[in-house]
Amino acid sequence: MTDKISVFDGHNDFLLRLLHDPARREEIWLTGEGKGHLDLPRMKAGGLVGGFFAVYIPSPPNPAQPPSDEAMKAPPYDLPLPGMVPLQAAQPVAAAMVGHLMWMERTGTVSICRSVADIRAALAAGQIAAILHFEGAEPIGADLDALHVWHAAGLRSLGPVWSRPTVFGHGVPFRFPAGPDTGPGLTEAGKRLIRECNALKIMVDLSHLNEKGFDDVAAISDAPLVATHSNAHALTPLTRNLTDRQLDVIRDTDGMVGLNFGNIFLRPDGRYQTITDWEPVLRHLDYLIARLGEDRVGFGSDFDGTAVPAGIGDAAGLPDMMEALRGHGYDDALLRKLGHENWFALLGRTWGK
Repeated sequence: MTDKISVFDGHNDFLLRLLHDPARREEIWLTGEGKGHLDLPRMKAGGLVGGFFAVYIPSPPNPAQPPSDEAMKAPPYDLPLPGMVPLQAAQPVAAAMVGHLMWMERTGTVSICRSVADIRAALAAGQIAAILHFEGAEPIGADLDALHVWHAAGLRSLGPVWSRPTVFGHGVPFRFPAGPDTGPGLTEAGKRLIRECNALKIMVDLSHLNEKGFDDVAAISDAPLVATHSNAHALTPLTRNLTDRQLDVIRDTDGMVGLNFGNIFLRPDGRYQTITDWEPVLRHLDYLIARLGEDRVGFGSDFDGTAVPAGIGDAAGLPDMMEALRGHGYDDALLRKLGHENWFALLGRTWGK
């Protein structure tokens, strides 16, 4: 095998695993238990040097609703969204998840990064470079006071919604086939949130916003537009994927899209079913690069948040994906851009340092 390309990833849900099993976090992270997609040994084996670690607030269980995985095995589907999670319920969960990331940092294996210089220093020290990201702004109230608290704790990337509504806006339901124009855009509080994120140099993630919310951010924000883990709607017409118009808007702001590894985001039939070849990954990457340019595309795996192609499997499988991309004709200069250089450049344009 040729030289391993380092990967910096746009999205993972690893902190959820620690939230659900905190007593075993040392085994889960440091030793690796062979479950999920991420742990320190598999990141090291796969060349995954860092990325955006998401804080996501789970919705309360609803016994009356069938499992979403089952519904997505038989398109068309339209999964109902859960209701809002109250601020008072969200904040303790977010604090616990941020606490787990800070524990990871205390082990000496991770550095929570607030600048591109921090990322480069972490990598030079052999540490995992972690960006604290909120996938949904439920732990922040409309007065935005908590935004400043979380920023002080290291928050540098924020999605106003995870699909379900928040006080700031509306996301897309998991619907196939369908477009992203599924409801109203940002609330007035949401518009204030975007302006304050710009002022604090917090990156805004568009991945789960509906089309009107996307357009509201585009009209307000003075930063590059970013979707950390979304794919091309033209190839997979899922509400969570980006239309050509949206991709063009992102391109015109010198923004970026991270390719989501999730099977449902890649398969043309939107089916929750294993992908056993590289063709869907290659098609989406080719399409995004053609639309955005090779400097505005990276990876946003969604590891530990969705099912991924068998050829990737988990973080340790990233070198196999890189070999498939080489075989498709991508040279090492392009692979380095996709793997990490584009994310570093985007964060420099967003954070200003």
